[in-house]
Amino acid sequence: MDKIEIRNVGVVGLGAMGGQLARHLREAGFAVIGYDLRAEAVAAAEKSGVEPAETLSSLAARSDLIIIGVGFDSEVEAVIFDDDALLAGARPGTVIAIASTAAPTTMKKIVARADRPDLNFLDIPMCRGEQAAIDGKLLIMGGGDAATFDSCRPAFGTFSNSIHYLGELGAGQVGKLVNNLILWACISANYEGLKLADSLGVESGPLVAALLDSSAHNWAMESGVGALPMPWAEKDMTIVLKEADDARVSLPLSGTIKEVIKGIKIELGQDMPKTSDG
Repeated sequence: MDKIEIRNVGVVGLGAMGGQLARHLREAGFAVIGYDLRAEAVAAAEKSGVEPAETLSSLAARSDLIIIGVGFDSEVEAVIFDDDALLAGARPGTVIAIASTAAPTTMKKIVARADRPDLNFLDIPMCRGEQAAIDGKLLIMGGGDAATFDSCRPAFGTFSNSIHYLGELGAGQVGKLVNNLILWACISANYEGLKLADSLGVESGPLVAALLDSSAHNWAMESGVGALPMPWAEKDMTIVLKEADDARVSLPLSGTIKEVIKGIKIELGQDMPKTSDG
């Protein structure tokens, strides 16, 4: 495959993550076109030099690379396939990179449904969270055509300092699911361990300092991410369990983690975000 030249990048979803991606891309000299349903997100992106698109199809018509960063699989499919959406305007050779955490099977469904061999699909789910997005230090796990992925590395490198290509389309999503499974397992263990310590009269501050210097050290404890809102935790674990069912793989710990995380969120008064389809 000929090397694809990326100059114009469309970003779909200009929220806490996508807005930062668009800013880094623009600061690096890429022409950036953005789309979001929320006027305030569009206005914030415009201040960074991002040009707003009125429709998804017009964004696609002007983009060499499109990065999709919406919440749920159904929303990913909507921005690609709805009337006047990306597929309606995408030019031959356009790269559509899905940064949302989605099921690996969803990636393959999208390619089959699109039936556009002239387009290039990648999955590029990201790790490390909002602060890393602000700092331009996200981690990308990628899947899809290797040459296409390499063509996009300069763009990806504007907001990521760790880029890993894992294999064919869907491999990036597999990597992200495994990452999130282990992350939520650590958060669950940290929460229950500190809950036990509290019930036995040991203060969490000194104990955490000791644990971070011990074999129990983990990124979730070090970063404090377990104390932050976890809107996608149940979604992530639902995808893990569905993929495991389809692959006929038994992951009993994953089912427990899903329920533990749900319980933690209930105790902390956190809700799961709602999708457009409920």
